Amino acid sequence: MKAKTLKKDKVNIITLGCSKNMVDSEVLSGQLLANDIDVVHESGKKDHNIVIVNTCGFIEKAKEESINTILDQVALKQKGKLDKVYVTGCLSHRYRDDLEKEIPEVDAWFGTMELPLILKRFEADYKSELLGERLLATPQHYAYLKIAEGCNRTCAFCAIPLMRGAHTSKSIEEIVKEAEGLVKRGVKEIMLIAQELTYYGLDLYKKRMLGDLLKHLSDVKGLEWIRLHYAYPSKFPLDILDVMRERPNICNYLDMPLQHAANNMLKAMKRQITREEMEDLIGAIREKVPGICLRTTLIAGFPGETLDDIEELKFFLQKQRFDRVGIFTYSHEEGTSAYDLVDDVPAEEKERRAQEVMEVQQEISLEKNQEKVGHTFKVIIDKKEAGRYLGRTEFDSVEVDNEVVVNSDTPLVIGDFVNVKITKAYNYDIEGEVVS
Repeated sequence: MKAKTLKKDKVNIITLGCSKNMVDSEVLSGQLLANDIDVVHESGKKDHNIVIVNTCGFIEKAKEESINTILDQVALKQKGKLDKVYVTGCLSHRYRDDLEKEIPEVDAWFGTMELPLILKRFEADYKSELLGERLLATPQHYAYLKIAEGCNRTCAFCAIPLMRGAHTSKSIEEIVKEAEGLVKRGVKEIMLIAQELTYYGLDLYKKRMLGDLLKHLSDVKGLEWIRLHYAYPSKFPLDILDVMRERPNICNYLDMPLQHAANNMLKAMKRQITREEMEDLIGAIREKVPGICLRTTLIAGFPGETLDDIEELKFFLQKQRFDRVGIFTYSHEEGTSAYDLVDDVPAEEKERRAQEVMEVQQEISLEKNQEKVGHTFKVIIDKKEAGRYLGRTEFDSVEVDNEVVVNSDTPLVIGDFVNVKITKAYNYDIEGEVVS
């Protein structure tokens, strides 16, 4: 017992959900390290005695995964393999009272904005001088950069404002300083994330400032790729496209979740935009930045959705020909305005509709990939698996988009850029040879 008491704590952080959660875990790791507390991220060595589970509470599947992960860690604690289990993140923030009763074995529950309270459990202090410093859970050559927290939108299906609060922008100076620190540590690509990028600055500067932020970030020496995620289509600030076109290190890539294309669905979802307005916006974006990669996310099975709505969505995809598409099935979330509606599309039918939509996109993706054969692209090498290198073009973000299978006669360095001539096309990936 005495030896156990003297043993130094080691913390393992398990992160579930989106990239915003990943950044939160990285910041927590940095704070713990600065307080001389050993910390690892999703370690498989099992040499830790404390676990912090950073949960997701966005949709039903994510909630189930979070709860199962918590229960797994509690079981390890009951077997004597862990001393403490702490839980933070969106699920904990949203359902803390219920979870405390249902899983009393957890030592403490924390909300999304309670980092200082977590640190107190370790008799550690929040160090404000660590602004932007964090222990990266990603490979060294890329990182996510959160520019704002929360959201002011009232989309009918979304519970994020319940868990993350109102939109709060970080200052341009703070973001640039963080980007500079990341570059010094070897990061070459940053992915800008927020619940809604295009709202950036309205709270802090009283006007949309994403374009100005991009100018400052693109001036950071050594930052080779800047990528934009989660742009809201309504009142989209077109000036950011001018900056994208003018600055070579801003990827010609835009992740703009549209959620649907049928006007009755867009209205029911409270998206503040019509299909016709979305089509005009897409046209304007492509006119300002020729060759831009457009990624969108959709929802299948929202209350009241009909087969005609799905047909309209499929026609919209065939007409607009997005480069990348992801689709979720609707999750009936308490606390949202859609929760008052009848969840009238069965789960199996939601899945069937989602699959039907993705089959349309699969054909489009294959055709677009086939158009790349014979062309050469700048590719960043992400990893080596099964004896082959995998990378991405500027048109591909990490994990959610296509990969490039890279064949090379000589060894490649992870994180380096190489020129790759595309020789083969698949549904969602492409393959090519390194050329000088």
